[in-house]
Amino acid sequence: MPSDLAAERGEPSYVWRAGQDRRLTLIRAALPAGFGPQSRILDDGCGLGLYVHKLLADTPHSHGLEYERDRAAEGTRKLGLTLLINAAGERLPYVDASFDAVLSNEVIEHVQDDRAALAEIARVLRPGGRLLLFCPNRWYPVEQHGVYWRGRYIFGNIPLVNYLPDALRNRLAPHVRAYTAHGLRRLFAGLPLRIVTHTRIFGAYDNLIYRFGPVGRWLRAGLHGAESTPLRFFGLSHWLVAERVG
Repeated sequence: MPSDLAAERGEPSYVWRAGQDRRLTLIRAALPAGFGPQSRILDDGCGLGLYVHKLLADTPHSHGLEYERDRAAEGTRKLGLTLLINAAGERLPYVDASFDAVLSNEVIEHVQDDRAALAEIARVLRPGGRLLLFCPNRWYPVEQHGVYWRGRYIFGNIPLVNYLPDALRNRLAPHVRAYTAHGLRRLFAGLPLRIVTHTRIFGAYDNLIYRFGPVGRWLRAGLHGAESTPLRFFGLSHWLVAERVG
C-alpha cells in the first residue's frame, strides 16, 4: 500500500534488493578519483537512509539529508545513523565545498525548484567532487508515480502518460517531473558542473522476478543488455555524473 506521502514525495527504498545493489555499484564506480575513508559524501534526499548506511563501508563521513522529518527520524532510529538531518534540498545547511560527492537518487523530480536544488549541490561540492544523479526518463513507457484523475490520486504504474503532450501529461501528473535528455541538461546551464557521463538505465524489476521467476530474470537480462543499444532511449531513469569545476 502507498504511504501518505507517495504522491508528493514518492516512496523511499524500504528494503535492500537487487535494484538498490545495482545502483550502489554504479555509484561506487563513479566516485571521484581518490575517494576514501577521509572523503565526505551526501545523500541529498535520502529517505530512510539505506544508501547512507551502505556508504558507511566506504567512508565514515556518509551524510544524509531528508525533507520529511518522520522519514529522517525513522532512518536515524532504525539504522543508528548519526549524520542524517531534516532539511530542504533548495537550502542545504552545509558550507561551500563541503563534500567530495553528492548522491541525488530519484529526488529532483519531487523538489519545488529543481534548478535551485542542483545549484545548491554545486555549491557544496568541492572542486573535482561529483554529483551522482538518477531521475525519471520522460520516454520510459510507464509513469511509476501514479496520476490524478478527477481530483483523486491513483497510485501505481500508469502506461503511456509521459508520451502525452506536456499540458495533458502535467495535468495528470502535476506532482512529479519526468525529464528528456535535453530538458535535464538544460538545468545545468550556467552551473559550475561538467557532465562526465549521461546515459539511461532500466530497473532491476525485483517484483517481476519474485512473481514470475525465470521469465522475470530473462526480461531483466534483456533490458540490461539494451542499455548498450539505442533502446536505452526508453530506459527507466537517467544516470548522470557531473564534476564540479573550479
